[in-house]
Amino acid sequence: MALEPTRIKKAPRSWDALTPPLAQWILDYLSSSGFEHPTPVQKSCLEIFRGNKDVVVEAVTGSGKTLAFLIPTVEKLLKGDEPAKRHHVQAIIISPTRELASQIYNVLLTLIKFHAPSEELLLHIKSDEKRPATTQPVIVPQLLVGGTTKAAEDLSTFLRLSPNILVGTPGRLAELLSSPYVKAPTGSFECLVMDEADRLLDLGFSQELTRILGYLPKQRRTGLFSASLSEAVEKLILVGMLYPHKITVRVRSLKDGGVIEERKTPMSLQLSYIVTPTSKKMPALCELLEKLEPRPQRAIVFFSTCFAVKYFSRVLPGILPAGFSVASLHGKLEPQVREKNFERFVNATSPTILLTTDIAARGLDIPQVDLVVQHDPPPTPKSSSTAAGAPAAPAVAPGREEGYVELLAVRKTPITPLDKPLISVSDARADWAAANFRAQALADREIFMLAQRAFVSWTRSYIEHQASSIFRMADLDFLDLAKGWGLLELPKMPELKGKDIDRSLGLGVDTEAIPFREKLREKKRQVELAEWKAEKAARIAAERAEGGAGGIEGVEKKRRKNEAWSAKLDQEDLKVARREKKRVKREATRFSEMTEDEKKEHLKLKELLVQVRDQVKTKEKEDDEDFEGFAD
Repeated sequence: MALEPTRIKKAPRSWDALTPPLAQWILDYLSSSGFEHPTPVQKSCLEIFRGNKDVVVEAVTGSGKTLAFLIPTVEKLLKGDEPAKRHHVQAIIISPTRELASQIYNVLLTLIKFHAPSEELLLHIKSDEKRPATTQPVIVPQLLVGGTTKAAEDLSTFLRLSPNILVGTPGRLAELLSSPYVKAPTGSFECLVMDEADRLLDLGFSQELTRILGYLPKQRRTGLFSASLSEAVEKLILVGMLYPHKITVRVRSLKDGGVIEERKTPMSLQLSYIVTPTSKKMPALCELLEKLEPRPQRAIVFFSTCFAVKYFSRVLPGILPAGFSVASLHGKLEPQVREKNFERFVNATSPTILLTTDIAARGLDIPQVDLVVQHDPPPTPKSSSTAAGAPAAPAVAPGREEGYVELLAVRKTPITPLDKPLISVSDARADWAAANFRAQALADREIFMLAQRAFVSWTRSYIEHQASSIFRMADLDFLDLAKGWGLLELPKMPELKGKDIDRSLGLGVDTEAIPFREKLREKKRQVELAEWKAEKAARIAAERAEGGAGGIEGVEKKRRKNEAWSAKLDQEDLKVARREKKRVKREATRFSEMTEDEKKEHLKLKELLVQVRDQVKTKEKEDDEDFEGFAD
């Protein structure tokens, strides 16, 4: 009697269990990368997106979305028997930031190294020659991000390499697709992926996305991936997708008592918070770095504005524990500097802190981040994102801001207070940190000016926080804020009007006398200051001579009166211009709603009015010429 072969059941969440099965070279990549089984979002997406179906995927940060769209995209491009035609794009992946686009591109390069024909082709392409023709489908990617290269250089690279998959940011992608040499015709174009779609819209890329969709055929597969589905994203789904399948991957954990709790963050994320006055936020960060075991090698600190990042990246090294260095990342940096700073942080071999805005809040896969601190609560509760697996610590001020913790709990973001014995910043340490910041500002006017601008920008962002019932300007302690920021004086701001606050903070510092550390810059400032004083003295002397018996006091009074009157005239001119603009807009709207006959009658009436006005002007001119004065 013959024995039947033993059938080995495949684990339901193994890569081998997927239908249809993955190609062997993809399985080799997954095995060598340590991906033992697909995550829930990968399993759900691969089952649907590999077919001819659009998908909308909502999943938390760190859930493995990149491979969830890269694997199906690569499979679609390799499924045919013939290679794509030259200059025909088959797939596009859109990312909100340069850093995330570069990360996706590098993952794609690592993946196609296991596809022998594609790897062999890329190895043999030289930097100055065209890509040779192939007899079978291959993957040839191109990265498109603004700033690092010029648009003409990207187009030249496209014409030379003839890539069939583009990965990039919306602006540069839209620019390349506008070229007549770039083709994405129906029957050739396969797939469009929009990663971190809510961030794409939050950063104001709706116009570029509309342009990109206009260049692409409607018959395509579209994948939209996002951590949250806002109303704006829902509109994008209606415009760019056809009968999409929605995939929502939720994280659940078992609480005490056997209650299942849904989360908006990965299970590996430990989210804690610190309640501390602003004057102690930076000293608290230093204590975290000193006392956490093991010592953090990579830490990220989030700020609400670019200028806050610029300022603290200058002064924070003065109070950090020994051995720590600082890198900065924000939207106002030159693209080459951004790339260099990010690479320096990712590849750092010594303890390094990345000070950044929310540009690095989502999507980026930074290996081995040990600590994440939110110096400023994110502008929206939904954007309270952190690096998966790293202990996170939002810092909130005592009082009303503590309501932010309850808001996160309502949004299913579990958060607990940080171990209090770990953080116990004394008043003496806070005073020392403020004194250190102020000493740096006294030594360099650039730091003083940067502190002023950063504080103003931070105040604006605080006012614009969506949780306005929690983050209120009326509750701010400006003296404590000034101490935490190391200000030498509070800047002139409308937010300080009506408040009994000494802008000089009782420090008695002559801020006009603070020099630039750079000697040439200080010399230029002194020359400009001397010229300004000379012009002012000359103006006062002229006004005294003109003032006569009234003296300088009369001249000053007259000048102030004239300035006020001129300001009123300017305001009146502005009001008239605005009214005229609104009138023209109303007339244009009314005209667009008319029928053709009504439009003709309206134009005839306008012509008649012009003729009447001309006749009136002519008559007035003739009357003026005939007038010979009043009779005696």
